[in-house]
Amino acid sequence: MAEKYKIGDIIKCQVTGIENYGIFVSVDSVYSGLIHISEISNDFVRNVHDFAQIGEEIYCQILDIDDKNYQLKLSIKNINYKSDDDNKIIKETRKGFLPLKENLSNWICEKLKYYKK
Repeated sequence: MAEKYKIGDIIKCQVTGIENYGIFVSVDSVYSGLIHISEISNDFVRNVHDFAQIGEEIYCQILDIDDKNYQLKLSIKNINYKSDDDNKIIKETRKGFLPLKENLSNWICEKLKYYKK
C-alpha cells in the first residue's frame, strides 16, 4: 500500500466527522485522514464547521502517510478543496493562445460597432 499515496498528492475524500480541532475524512476503504485545524486555513479558524459538512466530498493534500495505521495527515489550506462541477477547469489546447491572437482584432471591431449603434 505504500505506493498508493504520495506526500503532496491531492486526493478526493469524504468528510466523516468534525471536531473543534479538525476534520476527519475517509479516503478509501482502507485509509482515513485528519485535517488538523492548523491545516484548514492560513487565516484564523473560528469554527471548523464553516469549512466542511459531514458527508461532503472535498479535496485534500497529503502531508504525511502512516502506512502502519492506514492514516493520512492532510491539508486543505493551500488548495481549492471544494470542487464544483459547474466550475470546470479550462484545459489548454495545442493551439494555446493562437485563436485569441487570430480573433481578437475582429472581436474588438464587432464590439465597437455594437456600441456605436
